[in-house]
Amino acid sequence: MSTRPLSQKHLEEEVGLQEPGKVILFNDETHSFEEVITQLIKALRCSQSKAESFAWEAHSNGKAAVFVGDLPRCIEVSGILEEIQLMTQIEV
Repeated sequence: MSTRPLSQKHLEEEVGLQEPGKVILFNDETHSFEEVITQLIKALRCSQSKAESFAWEAHSNGKAAVFVGDLPRCIEVSGILEEIQLMTQIEV
């Protein structure tokens, strides 16, 4: 069996997928607390209490880190939040 070295680009892609990411939710003046809380529960599969905490943090600080995990799950969480046009950002 022969092995060949991975290209630098391939290594960077592999590392990028394995690094934890962070989903940031930004405050807006468009959505009600109830809408944001409902969408957070849907995206994060978290409790009402946890979703309320994130909503208040975003409201008070302008943004909140609502999820930390692998990149594919960050993309999923962000996508669900953006279904109702909430503003998010994924940081790696």
